[in-house]
Order: sequence, then C-alpha cells, then structure tokens
Amino acid sequence: MSDWAAKRFWKSTAAVETEGGYKIELDGRPVKTPAKVLLVLPTAEMAAAVASEWDAQVDLIDPLTMPVTRGANAAVDKVSVQKDEVVEMLAAYGDSDLLCYRAVGPEELIARQADVWDPLLSWAKTRFDVTLTSAEGVTHVPQNPENLARLHAELDRMTPYQIAAAHDLISLSGSLIIALAVIDGFLSAEQGWDVSRVDENWQFEQWGEDEDARALESIKRQAFHDAAKFYKMAAT
Repeated sequence: MSDWAAKRFWKSTAAVETEGGYKIELDGRPVKTPAKVLLVLPTAEMAAAVASEWDAQVDLIDPLTMPVTRGANAAVDKVSVQKDEVVEMLAAYGDSDLLCYRAVGPEELIARQADVWDPLLSWAKTRFDVTLTSAEGVTHVPQNPENLARLHAELDRMTPYQIAAAHDLISLSGSLIIALAVIDGFLSAEQGWDVSRVDENWQFEQWGEDEDARALESIKRQAFHDAAKFYKMAAT
C-alpha cells in the first residue's frame, strides 16, 4: 500500500466489466495492486464496494478506510501467487484451534467455555465430519490427521479472494472452526467474534476493563466484520 499516491488525483471513479470480472478506473485509468498487477474483482458487488472506497477519498488517500481494496490487493498479490502455502498455514489452525484448549479453572469459566464452544465443535462434526479433541490447559494436543485433511480441503476449494477473507477471520479469532462457522452462515460475524472472546471477556469481568485493550479489541472486531463482508462479496 506504500506505493499509493498520497493525494487524490482523479475526478471520476467507475467499475467497468472486463475479462474475468470487473476493474476499477480512475479517470479512465485502471487501478493496479501494490505489485503493479491489474486489479480485477470477481463480483459486481465487490467492484462497487472498491469503487465506493476510492470515490470516498477526499484529499489524502487513507488505506485504513479501504478494507475491501486492501483485501482484494492481498488476494491478488499474496494469495494467488502462493495459494498452497497460504492454505497450509491456515489449515494448521485446525491442529491448535482455540475451541480445543480449555481452562483448568475456575468452574464458572470452564462452564462458560463449554456452553459456548461445545456447540461449535458439534456443528463441525455434523457439517464436516470432523471431531476435534479438547483438553485442559495450553499443552498442544495433536488432532487426527484425517480430520485435519477435511478442514484443509474446505480451505483449498476456496478462491484466492475467499481465502484472503478466511485468513483474517481465522487469524483474528484464533479458530478455524469459528471462521468456517461464520463463512457457512452458522454464526453471524458478531456471534463469531463474541465466541472467540470468551476468555478475554471473562478477564474483563474479573479485573475490570482496560481502555487500551478495549480500543484494540474494537479495531480487531471491525476487521473481523470487514472480513466476513469481504467473503460474502467474493462468493456472490
């Protein structure tokens, strides 16, 4: 993103159909990624969102206000050129999924984790025929390779744009299962985020809220929501 011009230099923004999808034109000139590749969006909805982000820039271009553009750039410049490696990295979360590491105490936290996380593991069993093993503490518990292979296959069938969204959903939540539940529509984005924050919310309840921690959480929550929206745009 550092290669972008610092100031707005165009008057008109348009999404234009092209081979393989849609491109964004600024005064008739196509937008390219930071790697200088033509940015081609897979759906009309995503193209409209990217065009809207560019059109909303007033003076200085602020990439932080352009989550759809950033996601599309990542899909083109990063995921598409090394899809196998990215899928492998994301699939590895299944072997250390947040939902599988449970507190050793107190009882209220143990019960809360079970109440919120067990239904998701049951859903994964029904939806993907995947049974993940849970354990107390943080010591790594290896999962069945056959289960991991099924989760890997779910990621591998996604397009680079979908994988770019899945990357953020997984890394922000710490859970491949939560991400897949949001992608599949079993959880809303807000529900998925809340499910991933059981431990943190417990700590806030016990020790009080930390202003800096809450501010960081707000940023991450928004990024999680943005990723969920991006996935839907990519799949339209």
